Formats: sequence, structure tokens, C-alpha cells
Amino acid sequence: MSLIGMDIGSTGCKAVAFNEEGQVLAQAYREYPEIYPTAGWIELRPQEVWEAVCAVLQKVSVGIVGDPPRALSISALGEAFTPVAADGSFLYNTIVSPDARAVKQADSLRDTPGAQRVFEITGMPLHSSFTLPKLMWMRDERPDIHRRTWKYLLWPDTVFYKLGLEPRLDWSLAGRTMAFDVVNHCWSEEMLAAAGLDSSLLAEPIRSGEVVGEISQAASQVTGLPVGCLVVAGGHDQPMNALGAGIIRERMAVDGTGTVECITVAFDRPVLTEAMRRNNYCCYPHVYGDLYASLAFTYASGSILRWYRDNFGRSHRQEAEQSGRDVYDVILSDLPAGPTGLFLVPYFAGSGTPYLDALARGALLGLSLKVDEKTYVKALIEGICYEMRQNVDRLEQAGVVIDRLRCTGGGAKSPLWLQLKADIIGKPAVTINVTESGCQAGAILGGVAVGVYGSVTEAVGALVQERDVYEPNPARHEEYGDFYRLYVDIWPAIAELSHRISDLQSR
Repeated sequence: MSLIGMDIGSTGCKAVAFNEEGQVLAQAYREYPEIYPTAGWIELRPQEVWEAVCAVLQKVSVGIVGDPPRALSISALGEAFTPVAADGSFLYNTIVSPDARAVKQADSLRDTPGAQRVFEITGMPLHSSFTLPKLMWMRDERPDIHRRTWKYLLWPDTVFYKLGLEPRLDWSLAGRTMAFDVVNHCWSEEMLAAAGLDSSLLAEPIRSGEVVGEISQAASQVTGLPVGCLVVAGGHDQPMNALGAGIIRERMAVDGTGTVECITVAFDRPVLTEAMRRNNYCCYPHVYGDLYASLAFTYASGSILRWYRDNFGRSHRQEAEQSGRDVYDVILSDLPAGPTGLFLVPYFAGSGTPYLDALARGALLGLSLKVDEKTYVKALIEGICYEMRQNVDRLEQAGVVIDRLRCTGGGAKSPLWLQLKADIIGKPAVTINVTESGCQAGAILGGVAVGVYGSVTEAVGALVQERDVYEPNPARHEEYGDFYRLYVDIWPAIAELSHRISDLQSR
């Protein structure tokens, strides 16, 4: 018996088939481009996404020999929505989270219901990245499309409807819309009334892990999935990644280091404190049980190393080609011990939490003629770790405690980076045996639904194991503490100058 987890992302779609022991039987990936109609707008062509969904499912289904899939569950990017007609046709492109067109609509909610009330209801900081302000933009700026729209659907409920099922949206993705009551698990009439919209335009909210329906003969023809395969509600990609990494109790967190770095932490109650709101930390349903999740992130992490590789690393690339080593292993080799004394502000793509400042720009302070290349490289990693320690500290001050970080993504392949992370943040950094955590979460939820596993807890216990544990070095953590305390003062001191630089650059 096989189980398929699928992840629909901002630039591509992946499907992975697992057996009951968590081994990968087949996988497929297909890219699609983001498009930028005008400055600040970011969209996807929904037909391309749908075709990618069908293509990867067909490829994976063909790749499973003698082990037909019993269940499909989907992990997906948050906030992104598409206006859909009653016949399933797409009426407009998918508008994704970083799209900035709805600033005016978001600002209109600052008086009524107000930022504090928005957070109390939805667990989301009032911001234009979320779905609700963009729905208001559709009504205001594309009234012809709005009138023809049957439902505004996010991607899992879009897929369900295209498969001939009722569109249903799990609580975690509903929580990313800024229109969902995260305590009572329903669409918020107060938020929708303030926005001038009706809940009938949105899919029915359901708990992650609930069965949405079965693959019909018609759906089988376009996906390759067998008739009768269960379709099971999955969730937002970050808590799905957390589930796939075994984050199913409070005080646990997964630290995913790729292009961006995101810590997803689990806790057992809604934490809707002023400190959470002030630091732009969300609070919304996890995909497991009655847990909640929050995200702490920086928009540039692995992308900074890639920037360094592409612009300054020609000799490293040549050495990697000649030696057969990974280029990042070459770049990160022979770094100096101890703090560099340099301070990287890693806002190469604006800042994530706690500031959520789109105008922020990166900076490097402390340079002198004694700084060599390897010191410079280490400073890049230190700055990313300082930024994530700031997030961990502020989460804990807001009432969300983290005991250890289960590390995934490209950054988890570097022992140096993992030890540095542990030394600076002061939490154990732990690798796990899972490489496809988001898709594996789909296999877990699907497997529980069809009875392969007795519970999510049982599945996680069977499939997820910790491997290497990088404990903080107490002396090194204390040494880095002096530098970290200076780091947290840097952005408030240079923010205005950074904004002025951003303004000049945009002219």
C-alpha cells in the first residue's frame, strides 16, 4: 500500500509516494513561473499550476509498480487564492502572498475592526500579504471578475473541486486568510463584515486529516490515481513541514533552512498576546490535533550563501568541480573559530519577523583591513543565526517556549552551520532522517485516514527519528552572547537610513 503527499509551492509542484515504512517509492516535480504584471504584483497562472498537479500525480502513479496509492493529501503555500467560476474555470490569475497590491485595503481595516481586534480574532498581524485584503482589492478593482466569482479558493480546495469534490479548506490554510476565527474554527463574520464580503465566497473549513472524498473515474483519468483513492485534507506548508518532522507537541520546533529560513513552533493553546502581535508572530491551527503553530522567519538565509557563491565564489566553484565536492562544503571549509566581530543584517529581501519591513535592506558592520575572505563568509552565517536567535528570544518572551530545533533543508547538511546555530541560539540543533517532510506529512495524514497507522502519534513514532544532535557549547554561547546583545541594537539604529537607501534605489 502506498500513500501520496503532494506539495504545491510558489514555483513548482512535487508529489512523493511513500510505503508504510516511510520509504520513497516514486517522486516527481514540475516547475511553473511566477509572473509580475506590474511593480509589486506577483501571480501564478492557475492553469499551469493545475497542469503541474496532474502531471506529477500521473508520473508518480505510473512509477509505483504493484503498490497503488490509497490516499492523497496536499501541502500548499499559504494565502494564495484564485477566483473560480461554478463550472471550475479560472477567472483570474492566482495572487500569492508577497504580492503588495492590497495595501490600501489592509489599511482600511486599521480603524474597524483595528489591528488588535484583527489579531485577537484571526491570529494574524494586519498586513496586505494575507488573503482578505486582496479579496477586497478584487471587489474594488476587478468588479466584473468579482461578480462572476463563485468561490475564492486556495490551492487544495481548488484541486478538490477540479477533481469533482466539494471544495473544503483545512483550518491551517483557512487561518492564513486573515478571515478565520482561530479559536472557534470558523469564518469570522466580524472580519468578513468589516471587509464587505460574504462567507459563501469561501470553502467550508474542516480539520486537517478529514476525508474530503474519493477519486472518481473522471478524476482518475486526469491524475492517474486509482478510482477510490481517498483524498484527505492536508494543510499549510509550514505546519505540514513541522508534522513531517515530528513536531506534534508543545515546545518543539522545526527550523527549515533553504532560500528562506523559517522556524515553525507548536504550542497547545492559542497565544494571542500583545507581544505576539507587536512582533508580527502569527497564531493559527496546526495540522495535528488541537495544537497551534507560529512562524518566525527571515526572507534571506540560504539565498545569501547562493548570492555569495554566484558573485564571489568562482574559485570555489572551480575547486568543487575539480575535487567532486559540494561547492558549499568548499565555501564553508576552514572558517575561523569563535565570533568574527562582524555583524551582518541579513535583510537582502526585506526583513521577516519580528519587523516585517519590506523596505529593509541588508548591511555589514565592523569591517576592517584585517578581515579576510573566510572571516567574511563566517559573518554571513553568524548574521543569519543572530537573526533567528532574536526570533526565538522574542517568541519565548511572548509565551511560546522552544526546547530544541529539528533542522531540515539545505542548511541542515552543514555540521558547521548546525553547531554555530546551536552555539548562538542556545538550543540543541538536531538533524532527522526525513528529507521530504512536507510530503511525508501528507502521507501521515492519508495513512491515518485509511487505517495504515492507528494515529498521527503512532505514525510519527514509526517514521521520524532524530539523528545528530548539536548541543550548544556553553562557553561559546556565552562568548556569542556579548555580540548578540549588540546585534539586536543595530537595526533600530539604522532602520531610517536603510529606508532612505531603499527609496533612492527604487528611483
